[in-house]
Amino acid sequence: MYRYCIFTIMISPFYKIFFFICLLFLSEGTQAQYGSNDTILSQAVIYNGDTIEAKTLDNIALYSHLTEAQKAEKAKYNRLRNAVYVTYPYARRAGSVMNDINRQLTVLPKKNSRKDYIRSREKELKKEFTDPLTNLSVYQGKVLMKLINRETGNDCYEIIKEYRGGVTARLYQTVAFFFNSNLKQAYNPAKDDATIEKIVMEVQRMYGYPEVRKVAVL
Repeated sequence: MYRYCIFTIMISPFYKIFFFICLLFLSEGTQAQYGSNDTILSQAVIYNGDTIEAKTLDNIALYSHLTEAQKAEKAKYNRLRNAVYVTYPYARRAGSVMNDINRQLTVLPKKNSRKDYIRSREKELKKEFTDPLTNLSVYQGKVLMKLINRETGNDCYEIIKEYRGGVTARLYQTVAFFFNSNLKQAYNPAKDDATIEKIVMEVQRMYGYPEVRKVAVL
């Protein structure tokens, strides 16, 4: 009994030292895991007194099949967009020539000189546009008339009436009627023609067209 007690007393301090050393290393290792360089900042919100981490989830794209009505609307828009892309360069050029004609007519007081000048510019337009314009569809022709109105400030009926006379203008208007069109088409970029105007802005940004000053037919 005496020897057993001595052994117990002698070995107990060893266990105390061993446990102390283990606790010391464990505490140092625990502190090293939370150093200043290991700190991660995160947004949080306080909800009912609790602090909760706040995160922004990535966007999720959802796709679905178009309905028949949506397909029809998309096809209608693509048709209009294609027509504007095809015809706007012609309207731009025609509008530039017509605006120049109108400016020149202001300094030509005599009727005969005005007619001669108009004929010379008319030949210029025919030479430049006869071939490409004959390849346009009826629908593209309608869009072109609207765009010419946009570029000149006058509908096609008024332009033809001024340059070729009232009889010719009425004749062309009759022909346009049989193609379900109208030379007197107005251009309203704020309402009826807002979509065309949007596409025109797109074309201008893409090809760098500056806006022109319109000169109305006298």
